[in-house]
Amino acid sequence: MDRLEAMSMLVLTVDRGSLSAAGRALRVPLPTLSRKISELEAALGTRLLIRTTRKLSLTEAGIAYVAAARRILEQVEEAERIAAGEFTTPKGELVLTAPILFGRLHVLPVVTEFLATFPEITIRLMLSDRNAHLVDDHVDMAVRIGTLPDSSLVATRVGTMRTVICASPTLLADHGTPDPPAQLSQIPCVSFELVTPTPHWRFPTLRPAGTRDVPVTVRLSVTTAEAAVDAAIAGIGATRVLHYQAAEAIGRGDLRLILEDFEPEPLPISLIHVSHGRMPLKMRSFLDFAATRLRSRI
Repeated sequence: MDRLEAMSMLVLTVDRGSLSAAGRALRVPLPTLSRKISELEAALGTRLLIRTTRKLSLTEAGIAYVAAARRILEQVEEAERIAAGEFTTPKGELVLTAPILFGRLHVLPVVTEFLATFPEITIRLMLSDRNAHLVDDHVDMAVRIGTLPDSSLVATRVGTMRTVICASPTLLADHGTPDPPAQLSQIPCVSFELVTPTPHWRFPTLRPAGTRDVPVTVRLSVTTAEAAVDAAIAGIGATRVLHYQAAEAIGRGDLRLILEDFEPEPLPISLIHVSHGRMPLKMRSFLDFAATRLRSRI
């Protein structure tokens, strides 16, 4: 039995919450995964997992063993990085993730410049509007837009991003320009569900300090910012997106910003990574290289 392999399978099973989920992540048949963990339990002479049709949980011995296994696997990973020279020379594969449009507009140009500067580093850039789990998805560094929850993640601020409302000149000519936000009820709107999942848009208030939800008439609800911007250009309604998502259309004059005096506080943009002691040089090199350039672009 490969003890390290069995440890890795056990830890991933616990993290994913089920054998089937771990099997899919590892691309290992479920019977094989179950057998490997059973062999590990037999070698230890104790039960680690309690498996039922609905739930998977750890025994008391399993809790202690998984905690120890995590430390061992982290030490093995660091030893492999040291042996590969990742702490002495910037080299190896770097896995990055960023939102789709922001990644294409701002991260990819930085990545191409970085690759030309560091020939021994390769990059896998995953563009997705889903926030990846850095540990589970084996991601080295991510670009996040928004307030970060308290966690073990280390964040480097590279800028801020406005949340804006925009509409086509034709729509505004037909319906008038709303001001203040309460007048949004006079025009149709396009809802981008990831930003505004309810038929209310929230605005800051000064007296009293806080927020106010303003009802809007949603003619169309979409799940991507690109679709919201395209619908707004077509005159379907006003939409609320992050500024970079509509910047090109605004620059062409296809959309106009409205209610700028009522925008919420800009959202932070950060480069984040897991805190794991000494940082491999490939990560340190990218962080130093990208942070300056992203601040300049943003």
